Amino acid sequence: MITARPLPPTGARLTRAAAWVMGLLLAFAVLPAVVQPTVARADNPIVQHVYTADPAPLVYNGRVYLYTGHDEDGSTYFTMKDWRVWSSADMVNWTDHGSPLSLATFSWASKDAWAGQAVQRNGRFYWYVPVTNRATGRMAIGVAVADSPTGPFRDALGHPLVENGEFDPTVFIDDDGQAYLYWGNPNLWYVRLNADMISYSGSPTRIPLTTSGFGTRTGDANRPTLFEEGPWVYKRNGLYYLVFAAKCCSEFIAYSTAPGPTGPWTYRGTIMPTQGGSFTNHPGLVDFKGNSYFFYHNGALTGGGGYTRSVAVEKFSYNADGTIPTINMTNTGVPAADTLNPYVRQEAETIAWGSGIETEPATEGGMNVGWIDNGDYVKVKGVAFGRGASSFAARVASGSSGGTVELRLGSPSGTVVGRCAVPNTGGWQAWTTVTCPVTGATGTQDLYLRFTGGSGYLLNVNWWQFTPAS
Repeated sequence: MITARPLPPTGARLTRAAAWVMGLLLAFAVLPAVVQPTVARADNPIVQHVYTADPAPLVYNGRVYLYTGHDEDGSTYFTMKDWRVWSSADMVNWTDHGSPLSLATFSWASKDAWAGQAVQRNGRFYWYVPVTNRATGRMAIGVAVADSPTGPFRDALGHPLVENGEFDPTVFIDDDGQAYLYWGNPNLWYVRLNADMISYSGSPTRIPLTTSGFGTRTGDANRPTLFEEGPWVYKRNGLYYLVFAAKCCSEFIAYSTAPGPTGPWTYRGTIMPTQGGSFTNHPGLVDFKGNSYFFYHNGALTGGGGYTRSVAVEKFSYNADGTIPTINMTNTGVPAADTLNPYVRQEAETIAWGSGIETEPATEGGMNVGWIDNGDYVKVKGVAFGRGASSFAARVASGSSGGTVELRLGSPSGTVVGRCAVPNTGGWQAWTTVTCPVTGATGTQDLYLRFTGGSGYLLNVNWWQFTPAS
């Protein structure tokens, strides 16, 4: 039985030709002229099948969880209805966990699912997000809570945590256990959160925006400092950092430091200059597996721009005095912080680079890769085959005539080490497991799952796993 496949969800769907063009554009427009990597090396932006924005990384239990906004396809404004979650154990292969939080989560919110941040405390996860309050028409900060970093999240209060018409919350928990919520545009505010993380003590306090603390802006008498929006606060070696989007428009990323969580702040300069095809930017910094990483967004994907943004990441090292070096956008991404084990179950939506695919919730749980046409592929980076694999298994479904999963090494046209045929299974969520022999997959390789077949959508993939050679 062949069943019709519904239209794909909104996303930044890349055709093979578009991915090639994007790689060329990035090589010339984003990178210095002397650096021209091939498309196969391009791993920024880190998500290619939907537009993402406003990254907020969180390290938990050996993984980086990345909380992002979601720009709608073809948007001509900040039309944002939900938030997304991704995670990685190696900084190059990112698992799509879908959308566990949306405007619908907050019964009192009407629009504007803008930049938020999630933190973990006492085994629970608190996600602070700005939305427009339906009753007042003003921006307010809501808080959602979950027992897992991937949700589902629920409204912790049923009303705003704080509301003064400003937005872009960031949360910081100091070494003494005191938590702080910061937010603001055009001002910069903070409150001290209580231990329950859903209430606060005292009243919101406005941080003085002085030129010594936040740099000097020229040409705008109403905003004498560089601070614009998107604050990100953290502590390192006893020094407090406040990283922010500076001087609209277009924005760059700057930072200030202080001896305490509420100041006094001293302006330290530019981290990421204006670049990247989006007139906004948003920082998120984290340390993971011994390295430091800087997350940001740009307009690098096909169709990308100021309202259709994509998250990317760069690895960096602090200077000896604790200052942050200048970081430029690249399309090469970061080196792998670890290898991927192919001999345990791997979700198909764990991807370093995807061409032509989409994701959707799977009836068996989690997400699956779908809307696959002939020639589409998924890249998985740094797969540690070791002495070799003997077979491959995949959980698949098809409401059409099916297709073939080609296992290639090194590139979409690289050496074929296995082919798995996928039949019609009776529906796009009618799952079955197919297996096929594997020959020649040894060492640590970039694996490409390349999909081939006839016209139209071919198949869905939920997960895959190799068996080691005996």
